[in-house]
Amino acid sequence: MASKILVVDDEPQVERLILQLFRRQVRKKEYEFAFARNGKEALDMLEQDDDIEMVLSDLNMPEMDGLTFLARLKEAKPDMKAVIVSAYGDMKNIREAMNLGAFDFVTKPIEFEDLTTTIQKTLKEAEMVRQANFAKELEVMNEKLKELDRMKSRFFTNISHELRTPLTVISGMVDQLKKDPEAWLDKSVSMIKRNSENLLNLVNQILDLRKLETGQLELHFIQDNIILYLSYILESFHSLADQKNIKLLFESEQSELVMDYDPAKILRIVTNLLSNAIKFTPRGGTIWLKAGRRSNDLLIQVKDTGIGIPEDQLSSIFDRFYQVDTAHSRKGEGTGIGLAIVKEFVQLMEGEIWVESELNKGTTFNFALPIRQTSELKATEDKEAVAQKVKGMITKSADVEENHGPENLKEELPTLLIIEDNPDVRQYLMACLKGKYHLKVAEDGLQGEKIAISDIPDLIISDVMMPGKDGFELCESLKTDQRTSHIPFILLTAKADDESRLSGLKRGADAYLSKPFNEEELEIRIEKLLDNRRMLQQRYGSLENLSPTNDIAVQQEDEFIVSLRQAVLDNIDDENYGIPEICRDMALSRSQLHRKLKALTDKSTSHFIRSIRLQKAKELLQTTDLNVSEVAYEVGFRNPRYFSTTFSEEFGVSPNEIKK
Repeated sequence: MASKILVVDDEPQVERLILQLFRRQVRKKEYEFAFARNGKEALDMLEQDDDIEMVLSDLNMPEMDGLTFLARLKEAKPDMKAVIVSAYGDMKNIREAMNLGAFDFVTKPIEFEDLTTTIQKTLKEAEMVRQANFAKELEVMNEKLKELDRMKSRFFTNISHELRTPLTVISGMVDQLKKDPEAWLDKSVSMIKRNSENLLNLVNQILDLRKLETGQLELHFIQDNIILYLSYILESFHSLADQKNIKLLFESEQSELVMDYDPAKILRIVTNLLSNAIKFTPRGGTIWLKAGRRSNDLLIQVKDTGIGIPEDQLSSIFDRFYQVDTAHSRKGEGTGIGLAIVKEFVQLMEGEIWVESELNKGTTFNFALPIRQTSELKATEDKEAVAQKVKGMITKSADVEENHGPENLKEELPTLLIIEDNPDVRQYLMACLKGKYHLKVAEDGLQGEKIAISDIPDLIISDVMMPGKDGFELCESLKTDQRTSHIPFILLTAKADDESRLSGLKRGADAYLSKPFNEEELEIRIEKLLDNRRMLQQRYGSLENLSPTNDIAVQQEDEFIVSLRQAVLDNIDDENYGIPEICRDMALSRSQLHRKLKALTDKSTSHFIRSIRLQKAKELLQTTDLNVSEVAYEVGFRNPRYFSTTFSEEFGVSPNEIKK
């Protein structure tokens, strides 16, 4: 293919000269020349012709001289290589041209060999730049494809999550119904129906997306009062908002606006925006649905006092498969198609949508639709029908009673902490474990962390994808905290891929179960982990030298027991060194230390301190000449008789028998 060169010169004979000099190259289609009489004409040609590879330009021309042209050329096409033609005595202009970015220059009168060499060199440089730019474009395209692949991979992983969560509830409630139909009939049916509607809603979103991609999604306009329709939609959300004590407000500049709109599309748009607003607005917040005219458009706004969206993510939230990922939002939640469908629907109705947000202050979604009255006059569905459709679109709208433990609780029951943000899954887990354990529940990672640290449960079951702090972060945080490192941790999630499972185990999880899970498997896992804790109790039962271990988790608890034992030994002769003092030295509260020690040694704190004193006493009786009374005083007992009694209880023999 011929290399195309633009020659810019106001002298008429230049065109004839160039074509004569390069007639052989033109005939062989090595070069193709285009000609312009001045800089302005050349810029117009360059704008219309992307095949031009280099420019050969004179400096002195009318209308737009060569220097002005060169400066404009670098603005319009920075990579275009330009060769300047000038007289010998014009070196000042040549230097200025080179400073403006000229690649090279030739002088008049033009010598054919010199010009040929310069053109070849310039075209070679232009080709190198073109290849470099092409490589950059390929790199950018490749990175975009990789990102799209990552987003799609995340999409399919999260689709799996969104499917598995309601399936967990449905299959679990079926099992409960089989075991005890009388107790679970009403509750199971409502939970099964609600979660099946969630599944249907998800499938409908995927189908809508597919129809949008293939251009098969049609509009079905009616002409009616859209203000009334919007108020119906908002009213259907009051029960969901009440669960979080969120105030819903409807504001409209007028009570009636008859216009063309597609009820199904408006319902999907507003439902999606209101659901998100409720999801990301803290308890006690406020959400507004506003409507008003803006010139020839209807402007609809969904405004909240929620957590907000980071500024650097605002431009991407309508992208397909994109998900906002912050410390406040539920990481990885959803499919990443909800807002993409909202945008597509708005644009399908020839409207526009945009978002405004400020972190920790709130978000406002705005969309404007053209006001027209060309469709058939037809009333929308009544309030009850709209409410029923909204109900089918709202996910995770459980209205369940939560019982935190069995009645007539027995103290010896192990305490389990369930951390799960889906109310139905929480209810199912409690149904599985009720009566067998003392149950505590938390709705998200941050709340769960507080309960874990304050109450020190015997075992934790946590979802992975939660707001505030996800299960991976929570597990790592608690496993590296001296107060909670010993607590067995089960990660429960709908992400069943190996990468997620390995990530959970690397963060310190003791077990990883995928939804939907088998109730019996869950119970076995819990029992085995509690059995493992009993093995630790055997390890720390004697409080003597601990055998070496390669288990990092056990090493961590060994360090705790050793440091605790050393704190007592450092104060062994102080009879007043007791629970308050050791709590101070270990930076633990009384209840935290008690529950951790009970879990690791099956001893209370006072019993643990006494056992260390007695262990030291036994050592002194066996290795020194001290009598029983002296040993008692050495290990913090001021009453030798009481010492002898407790010693006998601990070891089954009296101090005097050891002394012999």
